[in-house]
Amino acid sequence: MSTLERTKCGLRAHPMALDATLATGVLVTMMASSFVDPHGENGATWGAHTPNVLSLTLMVLSAAALVFRRRAPRTILATTGAFSAVELVASDPRAPVVMSAVVALYTVASATDRPTTWRVGLLTMTVLTACAMLVGPMPWYAQENLAIFAWTGMAAAAGDAVRSRRAFVHAIRERADRAERTRDEEARRRVAEERLRIARDLHDVVAHHIALVNVQAGVAAHVMDKRPDQAKEALAHVREASRSALNELRATVGLLRQSGDPEAPTEPAPGLARLDELADTFRNAGLPVEVARADHGTTLPAAVDLAAYRVIQEALTNVQKHAGPEAKAEISVVRVGPNVEVTVLDDGPGQDDGPEEGGGHGLLGMRERVTALGGTCTTGPRYGGGFRVHAILPVKNRTAPALGDSA
Repeated sequence: MSTLERTKCGLRAHPMALDATLATGVLVTMMASSFVDPHGENGATWGAHTPNVLSLTLMVLSAAALVFRRRAPRTILATTGAFSAVELVASDPRAPVVMSAVVALYTVASATDRPTTWRVGLLTMTVLTACAMLVGPMPWYAQENLAIFAWTGMAAAAGDAVRSRRAFVHAIRERADRAERTRDEEARRRVAEERLRIARDLHDVVAHHIALVNVQAGVAAHVMDKRPDQAKEALAHVREASRSALNELRATVGLLRQSGDPEAPTEPAPGLARLDELADTFRNAGLPVEVARADHGTTLPAAVDLAAYRVIQEALTNVQKHAGPEAKAEISVVRVGPNVEVTVLDDGPGQDDGPEEGGGHGLLGMRERVTALGGTCTTGPRYGGGFRVHAILPVKNRTAPALGDSA
């Protein structure tokens, strides 16, 4: 920091010292000007005038009053204006005591609003100019009288300009602070939404694979003694399901890594391209699954593709858990105009006692995921038994893809 900058910081920290310095400068200027005759034969002549005791007293008092100009600007203006009026009326030759009133008027104008500046400025100009023109010893048209009008007007205008600039800078800073707070709030909102998406993915992954592991473990325990080959096959499915669960959990939780952490897995998010693989995992768990697709090779946005996959995964998991051992599931993916419709049906009686319409965290997360993409999702019992999950997803995603999905 330079010497000038340190001096400015010190003066800002001690405004009284700054005002005392200003008052000293004004006093020195008034003293020096009182010895000058501006109308000498050869122009301004130094030493032609000598101020009297009254003028010296008024200059000292008016300069001393400027030390308190920030604390009571209007009072100081009235005081310096009174001293100036007395000097204009009583002294000949005059001393420039009015200079202190000009500084005080500038202070009032810079510290108040514009209407107040107009009123106080006009009053000060009128009173001082009238005293100089009508009561003073000089002719009313003297140059010094007109100068009083000009200097007081410029002081009011300069103070108002400084006040306007300060208000403008303050408004800009306040707008910048508000914009910064808005950005922070938006960032926090996006982080919360991303955490909610990741939580839904974790729920889908864990619920799906744990349900498969549970079923296959039950099968293995049931046939362990009589049919060890079938038990071995069931345990192999348990191992495969647990490995898939770990891989998907690692990929999902890896999205939470910071920039300095080890590199997260780069495996893409699952989509409808893995629908047959998903159906096979449930078939191996003992749930008959039929898949019918009429989407004509439609390429979906990553977020929509993931949402469709998760809806089917959650629906089949619910069938596995709630529909009973004799249930069958049907999956259909159909392109209808600008949308893709995903339907999962089952005929199991157990669903009537399972998740009801509007209930269950899985169904709630399913509906919220679809709604976030601009689609609709309906779930409920089928007429004649069973359960139905129907989701309509727009082919052109109208929302920005989640950070985790795009990763």
